[in-house]
Amino acid sequence: MPLRLVAHPLIEDSLARLRDRETPCDEFRRLARRVSVLLAAEATRDLVLAETEVETPLERAVVRRISSRVVAVPVLRAGLGMLEAFLELVPEAQVGYFGLERNEETAAARRYYEKVPKDLASAVVFLLDPMLATGGSAAMAVDGLRGRGARHVRLLSIVAAPEGVAHLEATVPEAVVYTAALDRELNDRKYILPGLGDFGDRLFGT
Repeated sequence: MPLRLVAHPLIEDSLARLRDRETPCDEFRRLARRVSVLLAAEATRDLVLAETEVETPLERAVVRRISSRVVAVPVLRAGLGMLEAFLELVPEAQVGYFGLERNEETAAARRYYEKVPKDLASAVVFLLDPMLATGGSAAMAVDGLRGRGARHVRLLSIVAAPEGVAHLEATVPEAVVYTAALDRELNDRKYILPGLGDFGDRLFGT
């Protein structure tokens, strides 16, 4: 399973403030959006282009536009914090949703909602899940997308744990992971260390 660690000074600076427990939720949202834009820019680097023509103010010109079919699938609820940033770069993308809930005692994921576009075989699907911890939720989402025909799935995570990366490598090795940080480990509650806490709670102020 390819792992792409996206390095950029703006990502490092934003991560420093995302990790800070004193960062308020309004700033947390802005920072998460900034990192998500940079991740999305890297993850979409090889989308297929097709030539066409347009009329500039001065003459007719040959240009290239994205011809890949793109689908963005945020994992509820935390993945919503990455969706707006992705759509800023690829506004024509179709959008689906996966509702996954983690059992706080077992850390196992439960799928409670699913709504994605049909016929995903021809699409490049971007799964948006900011925290790759155990990898259980991400693997379940990737497997669900494969069940809908998806053949090209890319996971965008702001922070990942080695345990989650290893789990995806063992269960869905064809998925490609883009992350801004590969952290040290999971604690006994399956939270990422050093991490940045519960992403959804910090994003929504709950």
